[in-house]
Amino acid sequence: MNMTQPKKDIAPVRSSEESEYVMGLEKGLAIVEAFGLLRGGGSLTQIAEITGYSKSSVRRCLLTLCKLGYASQNDRQFRLAARALRLGHAYVASDALTKVAQPILEMISERTRETASIAVLDLQDAVFVARSTHRRNLSSGLGVGSRLPAYCSATGRVLLSARPIDEVKFLLNRMARPALTPRTRTGLRDILNEIEQARAYGYAICDEELELGVRSLAVPIRTGRGDVIAALSLSVSISRMSRQEVIDNLLTEMELAKRNFAALL
Repeated sequence: MNMTQPKKDIAPVRSSEESEYVMGLEKGLAIVEAFGLLRGGGSLTQIAEITGYSKSSVRRCLLTLCKLGYASQNDRQFRLAARALRLGHAYVASDALTKVAQPILEMISERTRETASIAVLDLQDAVFVARSTHRRNLSSGLGVGSRLPAYCSATGRVLLSARPIDEVKFLLNRMARPALTPRTRTGLRDILNEIEQARAYGYAICDEELELGVRSLAVPIRTGRGDVIAALSLSVSISRMSRQEVIDNLLTEMELAKRNFAALL
């Protein structure tokens, strides 16, 4: 009697890149990042809502993070543990930019008596990777790891100005652009004009768009090959310097710092 052999399921052909992709690692990192949005502890339900993963999947990842010491659990609340700082420190300790940044930042901060920062672009945000705060501190809540929206920050606009215009439009159309102060530019055309000016002039100014009373000036940091890898910014009180005074008094010092970075990177 002839019997038809059952067909075997044939696994779809996967590219070499897909076969190397570890979905579990993606989920674990997304859960770690979710705590930053929560700004504290969170429940299983909250973290699942933020990440978009199922509760069962999130629960397994959280329990793994707890077992490894990167998170802790108290009843139904989870939070990151101090061991998670190793992840951020690994970047700071291994990145060429952060290794040379602090002495240059401290020098320009001392010479200008203003707060100096370096930021890199991470999707829709400018993220501080190094910072030197003068005693006349303006924004004590900001430090290494703090994020500013790219559309309305001087550092973000400088970093976006180094990207292709189509990519910039794509990013701006995807991101929410709320008015953080009455002076925040939120319209696509206005923001693109600011980015174009940053590309043309080599610097960007943010006038009270992030915080009332604070004006920021940013310039691109380039490698010796000319590639933009970060942005250097100085923040001042508007009561101390007008917009033109910021350019006249600070831009020369920032250009000197740019050359120092280019010589070391």
